[in-house]
Amino acid sequence: MVTTFPKYFSIYTVTFGSDLSSNAKMTTNNDQHIINQILAGDTKAFAVLVNQYKDLVFTLALRMLKHREEAEEVSQDTFIKVFKSLHKFKGDSKLSTWIYRVAYNNCLDRLKKQKVQYNIVAINEFTEHEVKTIDNAFENLVEAERRQTIQECIQMLPNDDAFLLTLYYFEEQSIEDISKVVGLSVNNVKVKLFRSRKKLMTILKQKLEPELIESYERERK
Repeated sequence: MVTTFPKYFSIYTVTFGSDLSSNAKMTTNNDQHIINQILAGDTKAFAVLVNQYKDLVFTLALRMLKHREEAEEVSQDTFIKVFKSLHKFKGDSKLSTWIYRVAYNNCLDRLKKQKVQYNIVAINEFTEHEVKTIDNAFENLVEAERRQTIQECIQMLPNDDAFLLTLYYFEEQSIEDISKVVGLSVNNVKVKLFRSRKKLMTILKQKLEPELIESYERERK
């Protein structure tokens, strides 16, 4: 078992900050092999793990904390805890789900210390059809500019809402996986996601061109 944290870990601090990359969305099939290598003392294997998950961990922290420097600190602390606790990972969830849960708890701890509540968004009475419009919008977001607009809208949401929607839309985590990350039942996650999407719809209605929203709505009918 690895007992000391790699001295070179500090180099990853300067690499946090990229937004969601394509490889950050992938869960590899050799997670257990990497875990075994790390526990056997292979520091290069830990570098592989960090590189695979660092961008999304940073993005999730930024969604929660709304502050770049704090997100970087929480991201680094997340991987320190992952390194020290990896021997406790039982494999009853995906490795990515476990790492995101560590990141989520770190963010909650930081917010409790700050005692700050970021961003309040009123929930308008959108119908289920209108909320599903968001899903259709994501399916059709191929232009980088529009994708960036969506990310900016999510960043305007309260902490938990932004975190949940990042996992749901950009990481494409299942409801079951998200429930393990945030420690809630599947039904509670479904309710929270629906409310979060309503809040996002409120912002999208204000941010995106009205005719663009209308075109998505027509496609859903």
